[in-house]
Amino acid sequence: MLLNPNRVVDPMVPRIVTLRRVIRETHDTVTLHLSDSSNGGGFGFAPGQFNMLYLFGVGEVAISISGDPTRPDVLAHTVRAVGTVTEPLAAQKRGASLGVRGPYGSGWPLDQAARCGSDLLLLGGGIGLAPLRPAIYHVLHHRKQFGRCTLLYGARTPADLLYAKELERWQMEPGFTVRTIVDRAGRSWLGPVGVLTDLLRATEIDPANTIAMMCGPEAMMRFTRRELRERGLADEDIFLSMERNMKCATGVCGHCQFGPAFVCKDGPVFPLNRIAPLLGIREL
Repeated sequence: MLLNPNRVVDPMVPRIVTLRRVIRETHDTVTLHLSDSSNGGGFGFAPGQFNMLYLFGVGEVAISISGDPTRPDVLAHTVRAVGTVTEPLAAQKRGASLGVRGPYGSGWPLDQAARCGSDLLLLGGGIGLAPLRPAIYHVLHHRKQFGRCTLLYGARTPADLLYAKELERWQMEPGFTVRTIVDRAGRSWLGPVGVLTDLLRATEIDPANTIAMMCGPEAMMRFTRRELRERGLADEDIFLSMERNMKCATGVCGHCQFGPAFVCKDGPVFPLNRIAPLLGIREL
């Protein structure tokens, strides 16, 4: 789904933007701030959507939008340098020209949560916090529409935690709880060591009034959804962002086919009740 289809004549033609700022998040991850001075309308998107970023002469890659949806003048993408496109993309300097197609895909169910005044349980693993970040911004800008908000975030080491300063700021917000955990750490780390489900087991949840949203490694999401079910959450109240193998963003190439669905066109955010039978099939 294209959020603003009238703004793009051809969904396969990138819009040229300028890299205005590069923020080093971790040793292999940066956040790119993009702008387009030729378009006064800025970049509209829904939290949870993604763009196709095009590095001229190299290639194109699907990256979740990680910025503030109330700041249409700045388009932010958090990129981990792990592939043939993301490595040179993350190495770009201020002033570079990039191509952008989008936004594409389904977003987080924030309107549904706001209508019910639901508690929100956000679960992120590694760079999976990036697509959750716009939802956090949205909640903080519309705080009275939601109940309690809890962010559980896990990473490999303390040095791999994204948005460290923001994690501290979010923790100070009324009714917003932030808890972090790492797989391994040295003596300077004062927080818990373990996996995300360890945090989840120690977190109070009202299953009748909670909507869970999570993104991270699929193994993490499989174990986490099992724990959420055991805690009483219904599958229709659990949402996952499935970021896998997206190539064209329009459902044409078939690379991201996930059973009967296409992640780029039907996702990347899915309710668990739609994809639960597929999660345990490794071939998919």
